[in-house]
Amino acid sequence: MDIRQLAAGLSGGAFDSALRELYGEAAASRARALELAEKLAKTWSPTGRAGLFSGPGRTELGGNHTDHQHGRVLCGSVDLDILAAAALNGTDAVRMESRGYGPITVELSDLAPRAEEYGTTAGLVRGVAAGVKRLGYEPRGFDACAVSSVMSGSGLSSSAAFEVLVGNILNALCCGGALDPVEIAKIGQYAENVYFGKPCGLMDQMGSSVGGAVAIDFADPAVPAVTPVSFDFSASGHGLCIVDTRSDHADLTDDYAAIPQEMGAVAAFFGKERLREVDEGAFRASLPRLRDVCGDRAVLRAMHFFAEDRRAGQEADALQRGDFQAFLGLVNESGLSSQLLLQNSWSPKSPEKQAVSLALALGRELLRGEGAVRVHGGGFAGTVQAFVPEARIPAFKAGVEAVFGGGACHVLHIRARGGAAIL
Repeated sequence: MDIRQLAAGLSGGAFDSALRELYGEAAASRARALELAEKLAKTWSPTGRAGLFSGPGRTELGGNHTDHQHGRVLCGSVDLDILAAAALNGTDAVRMESRGYGPITVELSDLAPRAEEYGTTAGLVRGVAAGVKRLGYEPRGFDACAVSSVMSGSGLSSSAAFEVLVGNILNALCCGGALDPVEIAKIGQYAENVYFGKPCGLMDQMGSSVGGAVAIDFADPAVPAVTPVSFDFSASGHGLCIVDTRSDHADLTDDYAAIPQEMGAVAAFFGKERLREVDEGAFRASLPRLRDVCGDRAVLRAMHFFAEDRRAGQEADALQRGDFQAFLGLVNESGLSSQLLLQNSWSPKSPEKQAVSLALALGRELLRGEGAVRVHGGGFAGTVQAFVPEARIPAFKAGVEAVFGGGACHVLHIRARGGAAIL
């Protein structure tokens, strides 16, 4: 199928069933995909094999700041994604345009990291292509037009969604579909670490690539244990709300870095590199000395890790056995632990700015003892996650947006399928 056949099939509704399977409807997703296909044909007129591809955003369901200590997490893909129409172009270059961003060109003849591409989309494309080549496949040039519904800075990891999108394009067009979702996730992490210059863990890419709810144990980060969690969130009677506090992420690098640094200092006290390697009993017995050596905040953050690591496993177990109320209780515990022990709901550099703490307090008031609310992602600024009973969603949304502004509350769903070659 070339790009013109793809556009014609979309226009005639021939692919509605595939779109409906992924998005739950066909009309809006067909229009979105058709616009991309027609734009691709008009912009570059590629003549090679074409397809439609998706990289979803991801949400952290459990395990706040546990992955960098080789702990356990629970995450899931959401129904916001980066969608692209792409086609082989017969060259050794990737040409890509995303709505709202200028076009990029990445030559595949040289896949070495480039310092000038750190922090750029081009760096991610080059890194994913290099990751594919490291596995023994030959990346080929393609053209692509993309559009994203994953809000930047939302904690839904738009960068991981993009990496998974490019990984799926190359997998389908160059690897014969041989790469599985875990391999694509690892390629995305490699691209972000080495080519984008961000030392992220693997949770973001895994949550986007695998799909549904996924429990991940990073005890061996080279070979993380990935366990899909069978639970139908659509039947839970709750909506997943992401509240954008519209707070500023600027100047928070030191705050984010201090968490793994302080947890690492506690681990080093026991001669270990990560807290996952430390015996919790020995940690408890050493609290007086740890306070002197590492400081109280480091001790509190380590206490959060031990409880949150255990809790992430309990959350996965609760979902697996269909006990959503138990899951909600654990989510609320996670929210309090992050706020009180991990202390990532506001920055001590700007104590007057506590938008995340305000959103948590407001969320608890609006939920009135039902549902659950917690810090979402890295914390300090950004977003809060809430599971809201369906009957309460209109009031919850109105109450949140009265404080943080219209459009601040996004009602999402856990998407059963992760990164995908849709067509």
